[in-house]
Amino acid sequence: MANTSFDFIPRAFRPEKPRTFGLTEVRGPYYSTYGTRHLADVLDVAGQWVDGVKWAGGSFALLPREQVRAFSDLAHEHDAYISSGGWLETVQRYGTDAIDHYLKEAKEVGFDVIEISAGFISIPTSGLLRLIERVKKAGLKAKPELGIQFGSGGDSTEEELAAEGKKDVGDLVARANKALEAGADIIMIESEGITENVTTWNTAPVASIINGVGIEHVMFESADPLVFEWYIKNYGNEVNLFVDHSQVLQLEGLRQNIWGNKSTWGRIANPAF
Repeated sequence: MANTSFDFIPRAFRPEKPRTFGLTEVRGPYYSTYGTRHLADVLDVAGQWVDGVKWAGGSFALLPREQVRAFSDLAHEHDAYISSGGWLETVQRYGTDAIDHYLKEAKEVGFDVIEISAGFISIPTSGLLRLIERVKKAGLKAKPELGIQFGSGGDSTEEELAAEGKKDVGDLVARANKALEAGADIIMIESEGITENVTTWNTAPVASIINGVGIEHVMFESADPLVFEWYIKNYGNEVNLFVDHSQVLQLEGLRQNIWGNKSTWGRIANPAF
């Protein structure tokens, strides 16, 4: 087990890094503007529980290149990967040369994973597979982001998203499996339409996704404590989750069963054999 104080208290099993399940990916600067000193504090305190750091909204394109590289170097020092977030949606508008340039610079500034989002654009499965191939050819990991809500990935209102309607979860499962067959490393599942920007949570698609794709192959957006508690309570502490960087210890305490809320306190288990 990892290095912790008070380790005489039994906990639910958690593997050491590098992990292949029970991943925790945290949000980089976007809603909360912070720099390397703040990230260093987060990783010094909770780095053993952070598997990856994900930039959001193309925010890295607003920083000097050396600052972006500094984020990557710091994450790598703590055995965490750096993911691009879904900015490839923007890059695609400027053609294939822009995509190749983007992947080249992403590699140069230390990115490990390229997220391939399609919340704001309509792209056929064949196009998604070609993007995965291009990302892998550039020596980077590919993480398609799929969802059931068109227009997801931004700050759209509930009313705007409701007007767009929902996508079929069966199509998501089929696209996810084809993406994995094409070499995608993991599938990010958008929270919009499931637990975010909805009047009532729509959790039925989660079971279809986990049963149809495999829990080890998907990561769920869950940057709200009640949401990640729901995932842990219903699918165990090996589910892969994306949360805000401020929530790492709260999530990990729940994963290890050292704390929780009324419905989870003392109820999370995972035997170490």
